[in-house]
Amino acid sequence: MSTNITFHPGSVDAQERVSLLKQKGVTVWLTGLSASGKSTIACALEQHLLHLHKFTYRLDGDNVRFGLNRDLGFDEKSRVENIRRIGEVSKLFADSACIAITAFISPYKADRQVARALHEKGGLAFIEVFVDAPLSVVEQRDPKGLYKAARAGEIKEFTGISAPYEPPENPDIHIRTDECDVTTAVEVIVEYLTKHNYIS
Repeated sequence: MSTNITFHPGSVDAQERVSLLKQKGVTVWLTGLSASGKSTIACALEQHLLHLHKFTYRLDGDNVRFGLNRDLGFDEKSRVENIRRIGEVSKLFADSACIAITAFISPYKADRQVARALHEKGGLAFIEVFVDAPLSVVEQRDPKGLYKAARAGEIKEFTGISAPYEPPENPDIHIRTDECDVTTAVEVIVEYLTKHNYIS
């Protein structure tokens, strides 16, 4: 890290943003296996919140790799750096009083904890949502054919097959997508945001 830099504070503080935008910044971090439903839920949640006139933005795992993280692969070191960057970016969104929705496999507990700690250090809220579906279910869904390719050995270090996924032990929200639909999943998250006064 460079040492010849100085943080330059702005003239707008967090409370002024919250007061003017009438919402608190928060990161809603969706984690789960590929094809568990993270991106589908994130898209529906973003649309729902925007229709409630809430300042909201979605960061999706695949989309971010087209730009910000285009230099990263899928080895463990790259996965760690991928989540570190998204932790920092989502923190910036939350700091702007935005509801940042992230949809990333984020397979390692330690990396998700780093993202949470980044937010907590800045006095920002971080909600971990475990989008949970059994491996047998996500393999059956397999919309991109990735599990089939991984089973055939065509994709190395694929989460859930040849690379680990460490499920959250105490997520803020636990959604079983093999037991509920997208509408219900969105309702559960919105109810949590309302109950904890992130939106009204």
